[in-house]
Amino acid sequence: MDAVIVGAGFTGLAAALRLAREGYKVRVVDQDQEPGGLAGSFRIGDERLEKFYHHWFTSDTHIMELIASLGREDRILKRPTRTGMYYAHRFYRLSGPKDVLSFTPLSFLNRLRLGYVALAARRVKDWKSLENYTAKEWLLKHCGEQVYRVVWEPLLVGKFGLYADEVSAVWFWNKLKLRGGSRGKAGEEVLAYYRGGFAALADDIVEEIRSRGGEVMLNTSVTGITANNGKVTGVKTSRGLMQAKTVLLTTPLPISAELLSRSCSRKYIESLRKIRYLSNICIVLELTRSLSSTYWLNVNDPSFPFVAVIEHTNFEPTSSYGGRHIVYLSKYLPSEDPLYRMKDKDAADFAVAALRGMFPDFDATWVTNAHVWRAEFSQPIVQRHHSSLVPAMRTEITNLFLATMGQIYPEDRGTNYAVRSGTEAAGQMALTLQRWSESNEAQDASCAPMNA
Repeated sequence: MDAVIVGAGFTGLAAALRLAREGYKVRVVDQDQEPGGLAGSFRIGDERLEKFYHHWFTSDTHIMELIASLGREDRILKRPTRTGMYYAHRFYRLSGPKDVLSFTPLSFLNRLRLGYVALAARRVKDWKSLENYTAKEWLLKHCGEQVYRVVWEPLLVGKFGLYADEVSAVWFWNKLKLRGGSRGKAGEEVLAYYRGGFAALADDIVEEIRSRGGEVMLNTSVTGITANNGKVTGVKTSRGLMQAKTVLLTTPLPISAELLSRSCSRKYIESLRKIRYLSNICIVLELTRSLSSTYWLNVNDPSFPFVAVIEHTNFEPTSSYGGRHIVYLSKYLPSEDPLYRMKDKDAADFAVAALRGMFPDFDATWVTNAHVWRAEFSQPIVQRHHSSLVPAMRTEITNLFLATMGQIYPEDRGTNYAVRSGTEAAGQMALTLQRWSESNEAQDASCAPMNA
């Protein structure tokens, strides 16, 4: 096998697609039952739905280019969305500039300062200039105490918990930049989705990989790698040893460190473990009625235990799911947190009780089904001078590469940057394979008998 790729998320699939298109024999292995990674799905009636909420911004060019290369542009759905905020037991619409000017929890001057933050983010030409600052420091400088306490601090704490004050200004700047680049003419946020869900796109990629002679092997766990003289020789799996001329790991850095622990130096393994992660629990509810007209509701009230309420069917219509209303409740937290470790039914009951406190008309009888999903390594904690912690794509092993969520910096995780990372990794792997081929050809030439 020319290349073995560990992980069938969008990073691994993008890498395999490029290598297969360039004529290499590639195999993707993943322990899950289906491709997609954190964008994996489950069934709601006859449709598949993401376990963890997903969408694209209109500025996500890498994923759009991949879809275009598949000839599937007609499956991209772009729609304006309504966003809002729950603060002090009240709902506020915050979908565009006019909504910001009407946001009464802030004084009029501070409403202007809230709008100014987006302009300040656009003026940043070099993200490295932000590495010395935390998000808190940068925000206090640009919008002041009231805006920070009312709008931004609750969101940072909701996302990062005890680590909120450590989060880099670079992470926050990138979030503002992304959302600012996905606006319609009237200033409303426009987001994108794939007809049939992200699972349909993963299937389309897998189909082309296989049509070009590549393999995608699911239900296959990876236990380690084999190396000799500083070069990888294969991947140990539940189906046996798979020999390879080059290998790509797309697993979270702590897992990659474990897989490489017997083949790399202690110093290198320790460097892979420096980036910390938060876990995520995502509770997906099927309802008979809608909670509100808002797609993305940020929760700025500490009395509510989730960072956001995402009503997916205010983006993708209920007709896609047999008339069901789909709501996601998301919480980032350490993996040892009691909520993360709750039994599924208890976690779902906890979520329903929380919704009852937010929406007075909500009744538990609206819930027809609940699904609870967990991801241990869901969100890297991006801190000051984070660039010094991010490992290179090339490793100590000359023909083994890393392309993981923890290396997507200064951008944050997401399928768009996963595709960019996987495509770049495939380019480096192709160069390695080319050199391997040239080296073997040179050896064959040197061993050929001389003409008499």
